Amino acid sequence: MKTITTTELLEKVDANEDLFLVDVREDEEVANGIIPGAIHIPLGSLPERIDELDKTKPYIFICHAGGRSGSACSYLSGLGYDVTNMEGGMLAWEGELEF
Repeated sequence: MKTITTTELLEKVDANEDLFLVDVREDEEVANGIIPGAIHIPLGSLPERIDELDKTKPYIFICHAGGRSGSACSYLSGLGYDVTNMEGGMLAWEGELEF
């Protein structure tokens, strides 16, 4: 599984790279802040919302600590998606947040 550190992702965000971020945390967690530009698809909703993802785009998955996003990456990579897990999750994120 491909991974990215929060520092590496922050550098990409700061460089205004075109990123496709997916936050798989629950609604209550996202209410405490989400990385700007990320879309929110709770992990449990992923199978029914998979049509919102484009197989031609590389996605970076985010959760609280890295476990759920890792599960999402395992699931989607098996379906042919280009996915990367953000190591450490939001616990390690030191960048801006949207509320």
